[in-house]
Amino acid sequence: MREYKGSEIRNIAVVGHGASGKTSLVDALAFVSGSSKRHGSVRDGTALTDHAQEEIERGYSINLGPAYAEWQDTKINLIDTPGYLDFQGDAVAGLAAADGALCVVPATSGVEVGTERMFREAVARRDPVLFVVSMMDKEHADFDRIYQQIKTRLSNKVIPVEIPIGQGAEFHGVVNLFTKKAHQFKRGLKTGEYQETDIPDEAKPQFDKYYNELIEAISATDDTLLEHYLEGGEISRDEAINGMKEAMKRMELFPLFCISSELNYGMQAVLSTIVEVMPNAYEMEELHGFTGAEGDATVEIHAKDDGPCVAHVFKTMSEPHVGDVTFFRLFSGTINNGDELYNVTRSGAEKLNHLSVAQGKERIEIPRLHAGDIGCVAKLRNTHTNDTLSSRQHPVRLPLISFPEGTIQMAVHAANRADEEKLQMGLHRLHDEDPTFEVHYNAETHETIVSGLGERHLEVAMAKLKRKFSVTAELSKPKIAYRETLKGKGEGQGRHKKQSGGRGQFGDCWVRFAPLPRGSGYQFVDEIVGGAIPRQYIPAVDRGIQEASVRGIIAGYPLVDFKVEIFDGSYHTVDSNEMSFKMAGILAFKAVAPKCKPVLLEPLDELEVTTPDDYMGDVLGDLSSRRGHILGTEPSDAGTVIRAIVPQAELHTYASSISSMTQGRATFKRRFKGYEEAPHEVAQKVIEEHAKEKEEELVAAH
Repeated sequence: MREYKGSEIRNIAVVGHGASGKTSLVDALAFVSGSSKRHGSVRDGTALTDHAQEEIERGYSINLGPAYAEWQDTKINLIDTPGYLDFQGDAVAGLAAADGALCVVPATSGVEVGTERMFREAVARRDPVLFVVSMMDKEHADFDRIYQQIKTRLSNKVIPVEIPIGQGAEFHGVVNLFTKKAHQFKRGLKTGEYQETDIPDEAKPQFDKYYNELIEAISATDDTLLEHYLEGGEISRDEAINGMKEAMKRMELFPLFCISSELNYGMQAVLSTIVEVMPNAYEMEELHGFTGAEGDATVEIHAKDDGPCVAHVFKTMSEPHVGDVTFFRLFSGTINNGDELYNVTRSGAEKLNHLSVAQGKERIEIPRLHAGDIGCVAKLRNTHTNDTLSSRQHPVRLPLISFPEGTIQMAVHAANRADEEKLQMGLHRLHDEDPTFEVHYNAETHETIVSGLGERHLEVAMAKLKRKFSVTAELSKPKIAYRETLKGKGEGQGRHKKQSGGRGQFGDCWVRFAPLPRGSGYQFVDEIVGGAIPRQYIPAVDRGIQEASVRGIIAGYPLVDFKVEIFDGSYHTVDSNEMSFKMAGILAFKAVAPKCKPVLLEPLDELEVTTPDDYMGDVLGDLSSRRGHILGTEPSDAGTVIRAIVPQAELHTYASSISSMTQGRATFKRRFKGYEEAPHEVAQKVIEEHAKEKEEELVAAH
């Protein structure tokens, strides 16, 4: 492979819903260009960018997959991204590394939720988007229907540049509206060769309709072209291409193509169009970075070879027998094989040996990488996704990729107790590879909790854990961190007396318990007068009460928001000590707390659900069935935002439920709100479960 400068490089993320044909398209583009020697298939498990065992077994993309196609003296970096929302983090990372997007929409099923999400993500990033209608050779393919669907659901600025000749089994060519020529494909030829002909009669009515639409749309984005068009002048192909390129940069036009990746029909036109209308790194707006690790000043980053070296890590993958492979986009400067760069995020030096570019699972070693290109390197010591690498002399930190937050939580434990340490190491390595997979330890419930973007996401993470780290882990519903509190007051005595010959133990205290407002915590007040208990023993009573309160009264959960006054007691000059008064505190808690109307508190989360209006009634009804308290609704660009407070115990499967209820089109965020008293029937169920667990523990102990 020759070296490519930034002006000869296009960085393109291939996005869309799951099973829309993205992986097949990337495979076909690389093959038709001659950059890949084999035309693979997702069905056979031989696709260029789906090479992880989990992807081959399941038949869909889980990780982003870098590849490239060399075409017309240009290197097109293609980033195949996952389509299912469970793996959306890698799709977001792919867009962050790219300058434009190919949005793939199947000619059969049309626009789905993954298409909507990633199109809107690309537009939000101001990336030009080129639409590709895939699977034109499949049964029930319908180009016109898909075009209208894209216009209605995504953008009315979409415009066909190619139209099909035939559909389904009859699909055998396309008409290029720019050249006014037909490309008649030859069946059986591997690389999608075609014969250029005049437009066949069957396609002329459609050509006339769409050609006028295209020229009008391009003219409307440029005053000079519009004037020329209104005067009846002919707009040349070059003028139309240049007009479209500028309009795409401003998000004013989104061209539409039609292809069959399986037959390699239409690949050459897509490759040529990417070269002609997609921006290279020099043409994109400058990126803003921050000088120094702390970011004390903002600087502009331009894709120039002679600029300071700045690279952003957008993906880390752990490979058995290789270790971590780091994928990065070089935004400025050049990197030579063996160079040492400075990790500004983590303040450490990294040597970039075996500098490479990726073609699927293959890595081709290169001597040098230029500004604007995408490369990879293995075995860096401490570099992870979202880190910035730059020169030590000019340290620059780039803005972080904003990954989606997890929507589902599960408790995880190793199937074999001896593997607990390996489990923790493996879980943290998985997080380094995929920032949307998060791990934390819940000290209250004594569980390791993992969170992700869906059940499928966590299931795949467990499969990776087994394959890469040889740890079998089991997922379960997380325990709810209930708490207990008091609604009434009470007082009583805690008396500890033990005589077993020789020096004994004696501690005696009188205490009052009272409730405090929610969130106040625990208060201990010393009201002892006249030396009824020596000062040095009073803190021991406090420690005893706190220790006992952790185990609760009614269901074994910590008691919170209460006040204790110690107001009387007695002691023995010989037998009293700190341990005796600590025991007296424990006994005082057991004697008094049950008399103060203890109740169960349940944790609540505040939900912010964004749903299309069509599903608002269903979402509101579902929240009410989960004991949710609706705070209000307000309109948004994506429909309606519903805010509600819902008990955590009712939210375990919420991510799956709302996805099913809204066909994946609703999104939600949740954050901890606080604690409230649980309804009697809920509390009774929790108390009964606690009693049953205690009984089972006693049986097991005997």
